[in-house]
Parts: sequence; C-alpha cells; structure tokens
Amino acid sequence: MNSLIYLLSINLNFSDYKNLGIGSTMVKLIIEHLDTRLWKWSYIEYKHISDFAGKENVIFTNIKGPKTTEKLSRLGEVHQESIKNLKFNNACVLDPSAEKTLSPKDNYDYLILGGILGDHPPQERTKEMLTKRLELPSRNLGTRQFSTNTAAYVALKICRGTPIEKIEFEDELVVKVSDSEEIILPFPYVKEKGKLVIPEGYLALVTGH
Repeated sequence: MNSLIYLLSINLNFSDYKNLGIGSTMVKLIIEHLDTRLWKWSYIEYKHISDFAGKENVIFTNIKGPKTTEKLSRLGEVHQESIKNLKFNNACVLDPSAEKTLSPKDNYDYLILGGILGDHPPQERTKEMLTKRLELPSRNLGTRQFSTNTAAYVALKICRGTPIEKIEFEDELVVKVSDSEEIILPFPYVKEKGKLVIPEGYLALVTGH
C-alpha cells in the first residue's frame, strides 16, 4: 500500500537507535563497496549504518583513493583490499537471490553486504560480484529488495531475535514535494514505533530541498 509522506521529521534519531539496541549485537557488518566511486547516496546510507550499528561494528572493504578512505574511516574500519582477498571467519553473504533466509537461529560473526546502488527491478549483482566469488554461505532477507542501509538494519534485527516476517515495512513511499509534484520511492523502509527508519538527509537528497 502506498504511503503519502510529507516532508516532516519522520525518521528516527540516534537516541532512538540506542533505545532499540539495534547495534548491541556481536555480529559485525562488512560492506564491500562495489560502485566505481562514493556517491552521495552511498555515503548517506553508509553513515546511517554506522549510526545504528556503531562504528566499531562496521568494516568497509574495496575502498579506493585517499579521500574516500578518509571519509569512510570516520564511519568504520577501512580496507583497500576486496573482501575476496581478506579472511573473516564465520562470515555470510547477504544476497537477495540466496535460497535460504537469514534466521535468528543463524550464528554468524560477520555479515557481508554489497555496497551498490540498487536497480529496479533487481539485477542480481550481489550474486555475480560476491556470492559466486566467495566460498561462503549466503542468506536472503526475504523477497523484498532493500537499500544497503535497510538491509543492514533488517539483518541486525534478525540477529537480535526478530524473524523477517515480524518486521514491519512500508513497501513504497510517495513523497509529496508540493501540491502538484510527488516523488515515488519504490523500495521498502522499516517502521519502528510508527516512524520510518531512514538516514538523516535522505529526504533532502531525494527532493533537492
């Protein structure tokens, strides 16, 4: 069902994340950056992940260039090498095309996400660029296609004991920019306590305001 969202303060703030305890889990998130550059979209998503997971629980891999390295070092641990050339024990790839769904019963130390701007419809790039090249188990997060930050948030909730079917989503948002203009965002967003879990600065980037 579409939701008409006005440009109000609808996102959780950092204190909300601490109250939810979303980052207080032992699992660490590895984000393999797969785009050719660090887009504004990507940086906003990565900062969001660092905010709710905690800087100490976020690892960026395949990071090229001193400026990108410096920016992301504020958000987590940074490696120039690809995850394909690094060794992390008890790791799992989060892949939308994987056969099995991540479960609270899974007990991984690291979850690997592909840091890449999503396509609509999805193109299975995580499968081609990560899953097929890593000899690691893989898990999906249900049938929805998520942005990198939403996938990370959902994965942490599952690791803390909430199965995917118990997580509440808004599957498509329509942002009303003016009386005559709307922007459709065709990706799902998590709802917590009646609020959307979206990054700071996200709506300003979407609308250009």
